[in-house]
Amino acid sequence: MDLLKKLIKKTIHLLSSSLRSLISRGAKKTVIIVGAGDTGAMILKEIQKHTELGIRVLGLVDDDKTKLGKEVYDAKVLGTTQDLGDILRGYPVDEVIIAMPKAPDTTIRRIINASNSKSVKTTIFPATFELESGDVSISHLREVQVEDLLRREPLRIATDEIAEYLEHKRILITGGAGTIGSELSRQVAGFQPDLIAAFDNSENNLYRLELEMRQKYPKITFIPVIGSIQDRARVDQVFGRLRPHVVFHAAAHKHVPMMEYNPCEAVKNNIFGTKIVAEAADRYRVKRFVLISTDKAVNPTNVMGATKRVAEMVVQYMNEHSSTRFMAVRFGNVLGSDGSVVPLFKKQIAEGGPVTVTHPEVTRYFMTIPEACQLVLQAGAIGEGGEVLLLDMGEPTKVKDIAEDLIRFSGYEPGRDIEIKYIGLRPGEKLYEELLLDEENTTATRHEKIHIANLAKYDVDKFTRILAELETASQEGSDEAVRFMLEELVETYHPAETPAGLVAVASDS
Repeated sequence: MDLLKKLIKKTIHLLSSSLRSLISRGAKKTVIIVGAGDTGAMILKEIQKHTELGIRVLGLVDDDKTKLGKEVYDAKVLGTTQDLGDILRGYPVDEVIIAMPKAPDTTIRRIINASNSKSVKTTIFPATFELESGDVSISHLREVQVEDLLRREPLRIATDEIAEYLEHKRILITGGAGTIGSELSRQVAGFQPDLIAAFDNSENNLYRLELEMRQKYPKITFIPVIGSIQDRARVDQVFGRLRPHVVFHAAAHKHVPMMEYNPCEAVKNNIFGTKIVAEAADRYRVKRFVLISTDKAVNPTNVMGATKRVAEMVVQYMNEHSSTRFMAVRFGNVLGSDGSVVPLFKKQIAEGGPVTVTHPEVTRYFMTIPEACQLVLQAGAIGEGGEVLLLDMGEPTKVKDIAEDLIRFSGYEPGRDIEIKYIGLRPGEKLYEELLLDEENTTATRHEKIHIANLAKYDVDKFTRILAELETASQEGSDEAVRFMLEELVETYHPAETPAGLVAVASDS
């Protein structure tokens, strides 16, 4: 090991004069490529081809020790990622390019920390599942994002199974302009469906998605549909015209504190909106119906989680009374989604702080948007009907750690340049979320990342009776009655607290 370090230091010393020569000849930017495999080699070749970019590659770094000292297109492998800090201290480098699409999060973090210690810019080649094709191009390079620190082993996806139920089919996605819905549209497009319809009540988001889909997938028929899942007539009209084969139901109210203050709206949208769409799916003989659920449905302490658990029960009930395969897919937080912590933290950092975290120990299960959607598509192939399928989210992450990473990515030091302020848990929030991925509560499937929840049976007569009463109470705006009935329906629902409701403002007249 000592001999290896001496060799690396000697290589750095010998290359220093070459570097100075390059700079003197007018190089605009000097880079190191991390990854001497196929991706790194292709990026290196493209840089060398496009001399007008003014990029000089000093060398490469790779953790395969058999490559040390060897050359890739005349660029030498200088060391491993463990040596990157020493290499950056040896001579000036403007940018580190991470060209390892399958690298785990631990390696990515090591590279970023070494680069940050010398204030060197870091760009990254996207993970394999982010690419729409297998092409490697320097145009794919982007800034490092906090999502890159969640990289896990590449997913094993049975594309044949997914294609079997999507290819040449008509697909309807509710909440289609949202974070999950829009990514589902992109991924479904790769399986050559006859039609993708995105159903959403957000005109602007739907417009942006339509432009993107028509540009990227011109051969796929994409239909933007404006409407609310609570509008029974509109939903029936859409199903009658499109006659979808597969429905991904992603539309929902999802903000935990907001739903604590608006429980009737959570019930009307998450429960009865789901019921309206599910009944239409049955009526028009949809083949598969996949409800997007949440880990907050596990032993819920908030209205949002309780309504999503009831939505799962609606889907399970429908499966017993329909030829349609109804199923639910439950997973945790998605990094970068609308309303998630990442956009909020970025905004707070841009404003100079503080970055607000509810509690230093609060942890959440996180997954990247493309990763979550890939597993949703796979779960749709696995489900036979009636299941609540759980996605393996890996290990939970402290929200505080994400805040610190984002602060460092922005070029600041947590606690010194940008303060992290702890503001306390909000109404309905847990310190820890649960997914119930243990052997007692789940059954394995043929995919190692997808499990079936073993949920307790519920009284069907009681369920249908209280559901009817709940619909009336939600229409009447009776918050307390709605909360009480949710507790009756979901025996594991134990509200953390009941926040003050809407405050009436007296009129001066």
